[in-house]
Amino acid sequence: MHRMKLGALVLSAVMLIGLWAAPSVVLAEEPQRGGVLRVAIAGDPPSLDMHQEQTFKVLIPMSTCYNTLLRFDPHGFPKIIGDLAESWEASEDGLTYTFKLHEGVKFHSGDELTGADVAATWNKIVFPPSGISSPRKSFFQMVESVEAPEKYTVAFKLKYPSASFLSFAAHPANLIYSKKYIDKEPHWYKHNVNGTGPFTFKKWVRGSTLEVERNPDYFREGLPYMDGAKYFMIKDLSARAKSVRSGRTDVEFRGFPPSEVEAMKKQLGDQITVRYPKAMIQWGVAFNVTQKPFDDERVRKALSLAIDRYDMAKTLAPLSGLETVGGLIHPDAPWALTPEELQELPGLGKDHEANLAEAKRLLKEAGYEKGLRFDLVNRSVKLPYIDLGVYIVSAWKKIGVEAEHKLEESATWSKTRKTGNFAAMIDPYGSSAAGDPDEVLVKFQGGASANWGKFSDPKVDELFEMQKVERDEQKRIEQVKELQKQVINNAYWIPGLWWTRIEVRSSKINNYEPHHSHWMNRRLEDVWLAQN
Repeated sequence: MHRMKLGALVLSAVMLIGLWAAPSVVLAEEPQRGGVLRVAIAGDPPSLDMHQEQTFKVLIPMSTCYNTLLRFDPHGFPKIIGDLAESWEASEDGLTYTFKLHEGVKFHSGDELTGADVAATWNKIVFPPSGISSPRKSFFQMVESVEAPEKYTVAFKLKYPSASFLSFAAHPANLIYSKKYIDKEPHWYKHNVNGTGPFTFKKWVRGSTLEVERNPDYFREGLPYMDGAKYFMIKDLSARAKSVRSGRTDVEFRGFPPSEVEAMKKQLGDQITVRYPKAMIQWGVAFNVTQKPFDDERVRKALSLAIDRYDMAKTLAPLSGLETVGGLIHPDAPWALTPEELQELPGLGKDHEANLAEAKRLLKEAGYEKGLRFDLVNRSVKLPYIDLGVYIVSAWKKIGVEAEHKLEESATWSKTRKTGNFAAMIDPYGSSAAGDPDEVLVKFQGGASANWGKFSDPKVDELFEMQKVERDEQKRIEQVKELQKQVINNAYWIPGLWWTRIEVRSSKINNYEPHHSHWMNRRLEDVWLAQN
C-alpha cells in the first residue's frame, strides 16, 4: 500500500484551471468570535436528508451540521483534503482505498463516530435499500463494497481503477450519518439531524427560518468561530436581494441576476463583496421518451431546432446569468465540443431561419403539421428557471407548438422529476464537485438515477463505459465528444445555456471565498464575522 498523490489522481482538476481558481487564503487579522450569520435562501428544504434530495435548499443549511469523509479544500479548490478521514492509502492496483478516521469525533447525540457509521452511510448512498432514493448512486459504479475492518478504518473495494473516485468521494452531498439512526429507520434523517459538524440543529419554522448554533464539542479545536447561522426562507428573488441590501441578511449563497447585482453595488459600495465564479451548471430540457410524442426523435429534434441559443444568451444574460452556449460539458473544459463541432448539431447552428424551416418540416413529417400541445414543467424559482422557461415556450410558438408553462414548488417539482410524471421539463445538471465526465455525463446513461427522461441508447452507454476507464487523455476526449454528439443529435436532452453565478455577501464575512458551485464550501466552520 502507498499514499496516493492527489495531483496525479484527480485528473478532473485539469478542466478547472481555465474555469476557476481560489486564491490561497491567509488571515489578515485575528478571527473574531461570535455573531450569527444571516442567510437568505429561496425556500424550505423538501426534507433534511441530503442523501435523498437533490437541491441546494437542503445542502446549504445541512452542510453546517455534518462532515464528509473527504472534502475539497475550502481555501484551495480543487485540492482534496481529509475531513473525517485523517489519512488514506490506495493499493498498487488502485482497487482498494483504506481511510483512517480521526478518533474522538462525536455526533451531536454524544455517540462516538466509528468506521461502522461511515460504512453504513456509504452503503446507504451506493447501495440504497428498497424505497430509499439515492440520486447520486450512479456516481459510484466503480464501488464494489464498503466495509469497516477496524473501529477507525473504512475500506472501499472498487470494481476497476477509477481516476474519478476521490473527487466523487469528496462530493459535498456525502454527509456522514450515524449508523444507529440509519438502522433505526431509513427515513429518520428526513425529519431529524444528527451529525458531527461544527453547528448543531436548533429549530426549523417551515416557511420562515431554519437555525443552527455552535457545536461546543466540535472535533476541530477552536472552531467554529461563529455562534450560529440563521437561514431566512424568502421565495421571491427580489425580496432576497432586498434583504441583503437592507442588512436583514448577510448573504445569498446561490446567486443574483447581473442587473440586480449592479444596483446593489451602486447602493452599497464596499459594504458588499461580489464574486463571479463560473458555474459548471447548465439548464436545458428533458423529455420523457416513454410518452408520446416524445418517443419520436423528429419531435424532440424539432423542439431543439426552434430555440435560437445565441439570441437566448443575449436576452437572458443580464436577467439571469445564463449566457454561455455549449454542449453537455462546460465549454472551458478539455472534453468540450468546439464551437465548430457544436454548430453541426441540431439547434446549435447559427442560421436560425434554416433551423426553423427544418423544425417545421420534421413536425409535419411526424404528423404534427397543425401543431402540438403539452406541459413544460418548471420549478417556481425565478433565477434562472422561470426566465429560461418563458423564453423557450415563446420560441416553440414559432413552429406551432403550444407549451403550457407549468410551475411547481421545489418539493413537488423534485417529486415530479423522480417519478417521471412529466412530458417535458426544464432540467438543470452539471457538476457539484470537480467536473469530471463521470459525474457530468452519468445522467445520460440508460437506467441512471438522474436520467429523468428514461431514455436508453446502447451507443451512449458504450461510450460512457469506455471513457470512464480510458487512461489515454486524447482518446478519452474523443469518446466524451462522441457521447455528447449522440445525445444531442437524438435530442434525448436538449441543451439550454451554461450559467455564470454571481454571489453577493456582506463585507463583514471573512475567511470565505465562493467555489464554482453554490453547493460547495457551505460548512462555514472557519468563517468569521467582523463585529464592528
